[in-house]
Amino acid sequence: MAYDLLIKNGLIVDGSGMPAFRGDVGIKDGKIVDIGKLGGAAACTIDAEGRAVAPGFIDNHCHYDAQVTWDPLCTFSPEHGATTVIFGNCSLSLAPVRKGSEERLAEFLSYVEAIPMEVLRTVDFDWETTGQYMDRLDKCLGINVGNLIGHTAVRHYVMGDECQKPGASDNQIKAMQDVVRDGMKAGALGLSVSREKGHYDPQGVHIPALWADEKEIFALGDVLREMSTGTIQAGGGQYVELKDGMIRRLAEATGRTVVYNSLSQTMRKPDEWKTHMARVEETAALGIRAYPMCSPNRVTQDFTMKNCQVFRGLPTWHPILLSSDEEKMRAYADPEIRAKLHEEAVVNKPETTVGFSKTWWNYMWVNEPVLEKNKWMQFKSIGQIAEKQGKRVIDAFLDLVVEEKLETRFLQAENNVDDEALTKILTHPNAVIGLGDGGAHVQFHGGYGYLTRRMGAREAGDDPGAGGAAADLRLGLGLRAL
Repeated sequence: MAYDLLIKNGLIVDGSGMPAFRGDVGIKDGKIVDIGKLGGAAACTIDAEGRAVAPGFIDNHCHYDAQVTWDPLCTFSPEHGATTVIFGNCSLSLAPVRKGSEERLAEFLSYVEAIPMEVLRTVDFDWETTGQYMDRLDKCLGINVGNLIGHTAVRHYVMGDECQKPGASDNQIKAMQDVVRDGMKAGALGLSVSREKGHYDPQGVHIPALWADEKEIFALGDVLREMSTGTIQAGGGQYVELKDGMIRRLAEATGRTVVYNSLSQTMRKPDEWKTHMARVEETAALGIRAYPMCSPNRVTQDFTMKNCQVFRGLPTWHPILLSSDEEKMRAYADPEIRAKLHEEAVVNKPETTVGFSKTWWNYMWVNEPVLEKNKWMQFKSIGQIAEKQGKRVIDAFLDLVVEEKLETRFLQAENNVDDEALTKILTHPNAVIGLGDGGAHVQFHGGYGYLTRRMGAREAGDDPGAGGAAADLRLGLGLRAL
């Protein structure tokens, strides 16, 4: 056979989970037609000696909902080998949306995912329904896309200003079911919900999905059961799964695969990953398709106190985070306010606050001080600085913040910092590797080492996690890889 493209001498990882093997790949009319030791002519031949030849990876947890409208390649996922991206995660999508309410819907995505409103205001919302949004993308798309219907968007669409209150009526739930059904008929990949208590709007109120009760969530999931199609994604799923098995129950009730955030190691609860892993194994043994996602990244935040996500949820600190820089400076210098912050963040940090551990000062470092006289603090933790200065933690931290006028760069790293734990998590057969969060958090996060750490944990030919048949089936994409 004459091929359009012949890739020779590569190490072929075919996505099946079987061991890698050496061989050639023949492509004609845009499709793989032969794999083996191939001869014959080709319009183009590539010598892949010393390289792996594999299906494109699935970037399975993204927030490109806005970016894709002006960047059809969803930069930078393809540069890392991804040929498929999935967005609309954590209940946050940009459809459906009613005319005149576009900015409010965008605010939910903006504040949770740290995408500036200045950027989101440039989006031309020329759609209302999920189907119309997908039709818009189809006109100019350079990468494969899986679009999830976000519960926050659906609740906002149906309930309007009442969406951030509990107790949707039966009629409202039915209307939400109809919206989800229409979106699925239009080709959506599935539904995304959220139990992530750290997700707020710019006014400091929980996003709409968090006001829903189980009845409402299960009713929306039941649409997918009824249609025998679609995947459910759950932000913050680990909290409710460990509390009362909600994710397992949702997967069992709907018969659909549920993927949820996340199986990870965190200094906030250092050994909880072991309990969670045992729960995952119990679920798998029952034949229930509920799979946690996991990230190969150390989850870090690089930030200044001009724009900080860490202390959201604290009653005194959260309003300060929403204030102007001038108001922040006054608040952080005020001894009475500092006393409250000390009580809330150092002495009695509440369990409901998810952005930092009880000893956060040991996992937050001065990354880049502004003033020359403070250069000695670089790469020292807030705890180390407080000890050297003989100050309370809150005073060592905020004295520096005020002195350098909110410009000091800090680095927080509390998640996936235990390499032994992370190796066990990444190699667990029922964990789905991913959580790249493409399109979001670019102000704070850098996923450096993402691919290196992933490949270090799973050798070529092992379960490919983010790019093979197992990932395809768990994410509802069919056998794309084979």
